[in-house]
Order: sequence, then structure tokens, then C-alpha cells
Amino acid sequence: MTNDIARILAQEERLQFERFDQQMAWTIGSEIRALAESRRQAVAIDIEINGLPMFFSAMPGTGLDNIDWIRRKKNVASRFRRSSFGYALWLRAQNITLMERQGLPVRDYAVAGGCFPIVIRGTGMIGTIAVSGLPERIDHELVVEAIATYLGIAYADVALETPADIVPA
Repeated sequence: MTNDIARILAQEERLQFERFDQQMAWTIGSEIRALAESRRQAVAIDIEINGLPMFFSAMPGTGLDNIDWIRRKKNVASRFRRSSFGYALWLRAQNITLMERQGLPVRDYAVAGGCFPIVIRGTGMIGTIAVSGLPERIDHELVVEAIATYLGIAYADVALETPADIVPA
């Protein structure tokens, strides 16, 4: 877990943008969907800038629960200004729940992987890219892979070390 926490911090530092707009949201959202389709994975995808929806797709096999998971993951990323998976792993390493640490209800906050902050280098966080439908680590890495691809960074350079039992199909 410690390696993952450090690696996610490095992802959050490296996967930042010089700018971000609607066209970029469409391109990255479409890349996430294409990756999921190529792996026969069903996910819901949400990208927003400053609370304004920029991209949304719910693939066959997803439903209202996935949309709610996205909402709750986005709440974590927005509140703590980092990826929902990074914060989830940090809490687990501390052996504490979000309710114990912050008094935040699980009904509105999901400490699970799948939401990554959109950060403008030198400015800060302006939005989120979120996925729901797969195990949390794979949700997280699907977003990371698409961002890395868009930024021209080799995914292998930023990927988490993935145990063989959870490698995407």
C-alpha cells in the first residue's frame, strides 16, 4: 500500500495540464470509453470543470449506482484536492474511516478509486475525471492511462504496479 500511495502522489504531480477545455474533456472522455470498450469493460465516465459537465457516458452494463458512485468519488476528490484512490489508500494506511477523520457521511463521500483531479499547473484544481464500474484500482488506472496518453506520457512510466489478479481483461 505504501508503494501505491507514493506512486499516486507522483501521478498527481506529473499528470497536470497547462490548460483544460471542453475539447480536451471530450478527447479524454472518448479515450477512456475506447479503452474500456476494447477491454470489454462497462463504465460510466464523468468529466467536469468547475462543476460544469463537460463529458458524460454510461456504457451498457452500467446504471444509477455507477452515477452515484461517481458523485461520491468526485466529492472526495473535490474536498481533498487529490485522487479519490490516493485519499482512500491514505485513510486505510492510517486505519481510520472518513467518518472518524472528517465526520463525512458515506452517503455523500466514497473513499474509493476512480476520480482524478484536473489540475492546471501553477493554478490548481479546476475539475475532475471520474469512472465507475470496475474494481477501484482499475477505475483509477483507466483514468490515469487516458490522461497519460493525452499528455504524451508513457503509461508504463506512471502506472501503479498491478498485481496479476486484477489485470484488466
